[in-house]
Amino acid sequence: MKVAIIAANGGMFDAYKVFNIATAAAATDGEVEIFFTFEGLNLIHKEGLKQLPMPEGKEHFAEGFANANVPSIEELVGMAQELGVKFIACQMTMDVMGLKKEDFVDGTEVGGAVTFLGYAKDADITLTF
Repeated sequence: MKVAIIAANGGMFDAYKVFNIATAAAATDGEVEIFFTFEGLNLIHKEGLKQLPMPEGKEHFAEGFANANVPSIEELVGMAQELGVKFIACQMTMDVMGLKKEDFVDGTEVGGAVTFLGYAKDADITLTF
């Protein structure tokens, strides 16, 4: 199974959606690539991923995540990497935002839309969050 994910939003719930699907697919021997663009770059930004916003009025979920022993976003990023999930940071968005490869978690590659499309064209599943 080949899974292509576009991460274009950068909140806490977005991160859980992206990394939950990515790690589940990779854990079941799926090949997974995530293309991070615009606010989605926060999900792999070394500092940004530590400060992802919780949707307003949903702060009580933080306690629920803790009580249910749900891994933190940092832990999920590490799990995804250990499972072989490929992270691609959008070059155009990085240029627009003045970001560098060094701003992102180790192992992140940089590429454009064409890079992602080359992978996604043969994907069994393509998702956008």
